[in-house]
Amino acid sequence: MRILAIETATEACSVALFDDAKLVEARHEVLGRGHAERLVPMIAELPGKGRADRILVSLGPGSFTGVRIGLAVARALGIAWGAEVLGYPTLELIAAIAGADHAEPVSICMNGGHGEWFVQNYDGYGQAEDEVRSLVPDAATQAARHRVLVGNRAKELAALLEKDTLVLELTPDARAAYLLHESSLTSDLAPLYGRGPDAKLPSK
Repeated sequence: MRILAIETATEACSVALFDDAKLVEARHEVLGRGHAERLVPMIAELPGKGRADRILVSLGPGSFTGVRIGLAVARALGIAWGAEVLGYPTLELIAAIAGADHAEPVSICMNGGHGEWFVQNYDGYGQAEDEVRSLVPDAATQAARHRVLVGNRAKELAALLEKDTLVLELTPDARAAYLLHESSLTSDLAPLYGRGPDAKLPSK
């Protein structure tokens, strides 16, 4: 089975084409912004223009814009190719990447926007121990349970903690999608924003 993985939830934009669990080819760029312009060309650069039987796409949390772009492209390609489209939680992919080298519980800390960080704890088997939360830094120090801190805000979190830590500054990467367990995948393609919307309806 050919599988295309799409990851656009953070500053890192990546795509990877697999033949079952074997990586065929991939693209990975740290863009910050510009996912909308680069994502489709990156896929087109893959063998067979990335055509696959199954598409895996990040649901977030992360960049609102990045998540929506990834989902829109995945849905469109799914229709065009007649492919199955499944989503996965971004932080679960990061936990899987960390677990490949460090088989112990981890606390993930990623940029959440508006001065907040996304925080979620995972056990040594890559299973979530709690719900993802968007927290101010001081609250994040109370939420992080484990010695191993992972993510693009892990270094900043470690600086606030008065204890020994191991920092893994990781971002999600589509090349690691083969690490995801089937139970992590869902046909419900609703974005996981991790916090409430910025815009509010006017009060009556």
